Amino acid sequence: MHTREDKILLADIGNSYFHIFDGNKVSHLSYDEAIEKYHQQNIRYISVKHELDAQIKSIPAWQNVSDKIKLLGAYPTMGVDRKALCLSRKEGIFVDAGTAITVDVVEEGKYQGGFILPGIKAYLQAYKSISDVLDISLNHTVDLHRLPLTTKDGISYGIIASIKALIDKHRQEKTLYVTGGDGMFLSSFFEKAVFDETLVFEGMQKALNVQMKKQ
Repeated sequence: MHTREDKILLADIGNSYFHIFDGNKVSHLSYDEAIEKYHQQNIRYISVKHELDAQIKSIPAWQNVSDKIKLLGAYPTMGVDRKALCLSRKEGIFVDAGTAITVDVVEEGKYQGGFILPGIKAYLQAYKSISDVLDISLNHTVDLHRLPLTTKDGISYGIIASIKALIDKHRQEKTLYVTGGDGMFLSSFFEKAVFDETLVFEGMQKALNVQMKKQ
């Protein structure tokens, strides 16, 4: 057991935010906030924000454990956060709804493949770039069971229904696990979806436990 002073935290450095898990809750911070607040604490981290590599490497108490996150069947350039998420369970379809939306399938502990969609904010920015008329906020309660009659609902339907259709196509009978900043919202459109913002950290911890046993 670690004391309060030497407790090791887990961190997932994403494309937009710094996510830190203290064993009880997940904190979502800007890069500068996280570095200022936690630079003296022991952290094991994975990162897809390579622009921060040089700065973070200079922090003595932090250790990059990305090379320890090994997923059977993963392709060489697969994001380490996606691999950690897939390691959290031996089987399922895994969705990380963040800056981008990643969807990955795992069967009996082996990666089967997946795909990447724009995040919801990116979808909205794309509509905005077409016309100012399409610069709208999302209707989070849009009804997917009937065709929309307004621009706002038409865009909201187009975004959510297309994401849902692709995920449903590959879900079959698998349990759907969802995480990420838009994960709770997106999971509400699926039956029996499991939303859990600690999934990436569960995968990280499992991978680290395997490495410790090998030592």
